[in-house]
Amino acid sequence: MFSIEHEFDSTVITLVDEGAPPLGEDVVINMFEDCVTIEQYDARTDTMQKITLSTTQVQDLSAALDLPEGVYMLKRDEP
Repeated sequence: MFSIEHEFDSTVITLVDEGAPPLGEDVVINMFEDCVTIEQYDARTDTMQKITLSTTQVQDLSAALDLPEGVYMLKRDEP
């Protein structure tokens, strides 16, 4: 299950684990104009862990989901 919410400066996607136990903590993805953050609660440390990806890294991740094993470089349009 997931939810999508549009905030003032970002789009927030929350992924809820519905598989077989043990279940993982929710994953919250915040998409801003210039970056994407991914947050998940870590029960071992009782803290929220956050990863920040640049828009280029997000584009690379998106492409990687559909490619076989290997090393790649995306050809990008010049601004």
